[in-house]
Amino acid sequence: MSTASTAPTERPSVRAARERGRTSVVIIGAGINGISTFRDLAMQGVDVLLVERGDFASGATAASSHMIHGGIRYLENGEFRLVKESVQERNSLLKIAPHYVKPLETTIPIYSTFSGVLAAPLRFLTHKQGKPQERGAFLIKIGLTLYDTFSRDGGSVPRHRFLGRKKSLAQLPKLDQKIKYTATYYDASVHDPERLALDVLRDGEASHPGAQAINYVEAVGLDDEGVQLRDRETGSEFHITADVIVNASGPWTDLTNDALGTQTAFMGGTKGSHIVLDNQELLDATAGREIFFEHSDGRIVLIYPLKDRVLVGTTDLDADPREPARCTEEEVDYFFDLIGHVFPTIPVDRTQIVYRYSGIRPLPHHDDTAPGFVSRDYRIERRKEAERPPVYSLVGGKWTTFRALGANLADHVLDELGRQRVASTVGVRIGGGNGYPRTPRRRIEWLRQNVGDTDRGRTLFVRYGTRAADVAGFIAEGDDEQVVGDSLSTRELAWMVEHEQVRHLADVVFRRTSLAFTGDADADAIRAIAEALAPQMGWDDARIESEIEDTSTQLREAHGVDLAAAVTPAGR
Repeated sequence: MSTASTAPTERPSVRAARERGRTSVVIIGAGINGISTFRDLAMQGVDVLLVERGDFASGATAASSHMIHGGIRYLENGEFRLVKESVQERNSLLKIAPHYVKPLETTIPIYSTFSGVLAAPLRFLTHKQGKPQERGAFLIKIGLTLYDTFSRDGGSVPRHRFLGRKKSLAQLPKLDQKIKYTATYYDASVHDPERLALDVLRDGEASHPGAQAINYVEAVGLDDEGVQLRDRETGSEFHITADVIVNASGPWTDLTNDALGTQTAFMGGTKGSHIVLDNQELLDATAGREIFFEHSDGRIVLIYPLKDRVLVGTTDLDADPREPARCTEEEVDYFFDLIGHVFPTIPVDRTQIVYRYSGIRPLPHHDDTAPGFVSRDYRIERRKEAERPPVYSLVGGKWTTFRALGANLADHVLDELGRQRVASTVGVRIGGGNGYPRTPRRRIEWLRQNVGDTDRGRTLFVRYGTRAADVAGFIAEGDDEQVVGDSLSTRELAWMVEHEQVRHLADVVFRRTSLAFTGDADADAIRAIAEALAPQMGWDDARIESEIEDTSTQLREAHGVDLAAAVTPAGR
């Protein structure tokens, strides 16, 4: 392989957008809400260009708690509209995206009967945290009864249930022996949020030939006719004429508006951190349930089994979007403390942390409102200056409601364009959720018929849902070699490059697979993936080393994983 450095060349996708030069709508920000709006507009036949300065779903979208939930605690904030919309969207996602969204049994450990009864009305009326005070069984019972009325989806979602101490400990014997009750209800989890976002994006691209999405392109200016864009791969700039601009850049909305020449102060996001533990005793202790409870400081936290690991989170701290969000050692101590609060006999230590991550929630500016009481609802702001195209800024938004939010934002854009809605996203299955086999027997039949009932076939099925059939067909068309055991192969990487716009090693390690999340992105795996990508991407030796260095740096600085050995060439 040549060791000479090669200059980056313009991607065909960028060239096509540049040469076309015009679209009806430019969406800035390819997190889940920008992607959802992109799909909705594409389904209406609107020409739309979606650009993202990093990789798709690489910002706040990638830093979630992996939950699709109705937001039981939003009841205390009086956000009944949001709770209703959230549980409706949660129930819908269980049906339209069953390959990634799964039912999640959730248990709340409870230590008292009437604690918090006097403080709760004050919190409800003032949205002030006040002195931390645990919610007792009486308050939780009221909350879950209300939640059931919003949540049950015609009876298909089970009602909550309360158990006393004896029965609770019989089911979850490692829980703190001092509990008095447990309450159990059902929400949902999203196992691969970045891949679900990518599925929605690909559905949008397939809906209309005038719909295009490009990663690693940023908006750098706005004029009377449209937006100036910069290709971050080559550094070149080009102009796109557009009728409407949508700013869906999440926590960075104000910074994007500033780049477009408008000063706004819409956002006031808070930082949420998580750790992922490889602790079999803790995993077993959860019995497959999320443990969801109020810690001693009044913060709602979770311990959540996922991908044979345990996800623990989250914090809620004011954050500056101009600074990278990082999970600190103080937050790790906080997580260990909350684990000890609920599972006091299970030892945890830092050697068991395989991954940590932190992100900024795209919350509205909130002055002195306590972070935990800042609304998780969203709103849409319109700005129109002189002869420039109008800019719609999305303020807020959460994972669970992305479909409804995208429809709402698309309706604003359609009104601006003077166009009518011609299609609804309600009930429309997403990507690999189409034809998804629901029972174990049908799943085995589907595997045998489409990808093979093998470890490799099951890996593809988990990663892509029923899209795995297309991936398996693509793999079968050429020579295929293992890259990371049954987790990844050369032809699957070729699929990712050709169909999923992989541009960098980090795209594969962090977002197209779960290797980083589960702690399986070791030095050997990273080098193997980089060297397998090289012939497909046209990388020389210097570029391989640069990609490995960049991914290793991200793992170390953003995720607490030290892979110094990964930058040492193997056998060179």
